[in-house]
Amino acid sequence: MNLGVNIDHVATLRNARGGAEPCVLDAALICEMAGAAAITVHLREDRRHIKDADVIALKKNLKANINLEMAATDEMRDIALSVAPYSCCIVPEKRLELTTEGGLNVVQNFEKISKLIEALHSKNIIVSLFIDPDLEQIKASADAGADYIELHTGSFANAFGTDKCDIEFNKLKDAAKYAQSIGLKVNAGHGLNYENVSLMKEIEGLCELNIGHSIVSRAIFVGLEMAVKEMMDLI
Repeated sequence: MNLGVNIDHVATLRNARGGAEPCVLDAALICEMAGAAAITVHLREDRRHIKDADVIALKKNLKANINLEMAATDEMRDIALSVAPYSCCIVPEKRLELTTEGGLNVVQNFEKISKLIEALHSKNIIVSLFIDPDLEQIKASADAGADYIELHTGSFANAFGTDKCDIEFNKLKDAAKYAQSIGLKVNAGHGLNYENVSLMKEIEGLCELNIGHSIVSRAIFVGLEMAVKEMMDLI
């Protein structure tokens, strides 16, 4: 199981002062050196953290895979086609949310998402859809032509340590099993941290975990390289 490190919050800290520090590219290179298989960045409509120039710099300088999280908009489609990252993860996006809330509704937006996937595939970009562990959404993801799904682990993370944890965890296990049975590869992410991530090893066939906030938070105390290595040891 690989680790993708989301470095959005390095950009959040940089943007707090409007300067150049800390450098997003330097952070990505440290994560790469520490063994991360992918660097994930979310280029949001409001550019609250990652900027267009960051995505271009990462593509130019990294050897690790670049995973671009993006909304299903014409603007983001055009940027992705221009930059051609290794993969794109299509996510829902709301202006007022602090972070991504819930999974993409593929069923409701099937035609739009199918056309977006087709466009990204024309540039040989691998496409993942960020969805809740819902069997109907998984089936729609496969029908739309996605290569991967990324299971939204937020409900599991919120339930960790409570009597609802097993229920949420079993949803993830069942969803991963079903997705793989219909030809999808499976990643997971959102809310995973150093306390709950070890359980992900019990889900057979997971390819990659995308983790950001917890790693960047840990880096304040132990440094980014060590924070990445500690997470890799756990997974």
